[in-house]
Amino acid sequence: MSQDSRPKLILGSGSPYRRELLARLRIPFEVAVPDIDETPLFGEAPEATALRLSQRKAEAIAVRHPGALVIGSDQVLTLDGEQMGKPGTHDKAVAQLRRMRGRTATFHSSLCLLDARTGAVQLADVQTRVTMRDLSDAEIEAYLQLEQPYDVAGSAKSEGLGITLLERVESDDPTALVGLPLIALTGMLRQARYPLLSV
Repeated sequence: MSQDSRPKLILGSGSPYRRELLARLRIPFEVAVPDIDETPLFGEAPEATALRLSQRKAEAIAVRHPGALVIGSDQVLTLDGEQMGKPGTHDKAVAQLRRMRGRTATFHSSLCLLDARTGAVQLADVQTRVTMRDLSDAEIEAYLQLEQPYDVAGSAKSEGLGITLLERVESDDPTALVGLPLIALTGMLRQARYPLLSV
């Protein structure tokens, strides 16, 4: 497949972090924001929530772009088997970081590549285990004032100052924690015969 004949690639996400990650691959893509209900289903396992939402996001965009390859992605953070979302407010972020300090949480970074031409779907759940340092209340407050990470699950931006909160990160893909697992994605694009390293 030549560059001229490759299908349009669409990132189904409004996240600036995912957009920055995808730009690393130096391939043309467009961004479309899906409008779906992201509420977890009752009794749904965290990885099931992440996978379902990534596929729903891709499907919502594919309906409007029938000739495209659509990337859907979602991330669910769990601690003690309980899902933790984006804090949204300062007080909720304080509560999240206090609960997580000195402990290990798991991020489920899910990925869906939907080929709208054929309906073919590829799915992956890339897990990242993150151990937080035993942070003081003063450190938590200072961090939140400096970075205000209220739009990310777990209240810590690992690609920014949030890295100072972490003691250890365990993952097969260093980009998964930020929200778009590029190792898994490039494998999916190759499976879809989308050229990556062509000039």
